[in-house]
Formats: sequence, C-alpha cells, structure tokens
Amino acid sequence: MGRWLIPEVYPLVGAMALVGGMVVFSLARHATMNPAVRIWKEGRKDAMLDNTEEGKRYVENGFRSYLRTQSAQIFVRANRFFSDPDKS
Repeated sequence: MGRWLIPEVYPLVGAMALVGGMVVFSLARHATMNPAVRIWKEGRKDAMLDNTEEGKRYVENGFRSYLRTQSAQIFVRANRFFSDPDKS
C-alpha cells in the first residue's frame, strides 16, 4: 500500500473519494425517499399504490424549485455587459 501513497496519486484518490461519496448519497436518497421503493413488507403488499402526492414531493425537491427561480445564465455579468453596455 505504501507505493500508492505518493503525492502524484493524491488528486486521483481525492476524485475517487468524491465520486464514491456522490454514489453513496445518490443511493441513500433513492432508497429512502423514492416513492417507488418499498423496503418494508407493509408498503409492498398493495399492487397499485396511490402515491401521487409523494411522487410530486420527490420530483419537486428544494433544489429544483430553487433553480426554477434563477436565470439560466452562466456568466451573468459578462452577458449583461455585452448585451447592454450602457447599464453595466
């Protein structure tokens, strides 16, 4: 294990740790919050579930509602500068 812990490998280890954390977050979110996933037997006994409200809550999460209020620009000041130089 000692030959892999050289300074040139640190960015690769950091990137892999970040990706691994993203995977764990995604799996935990989908396993605990997805309305189609039923872990306990009580939730799986019904063939047809009427969970439209639960599905809407899952799809319309806080991050999406925040992004819906923001403008779809990457460089806001640069776009404003080049589109209307009088106001900037």
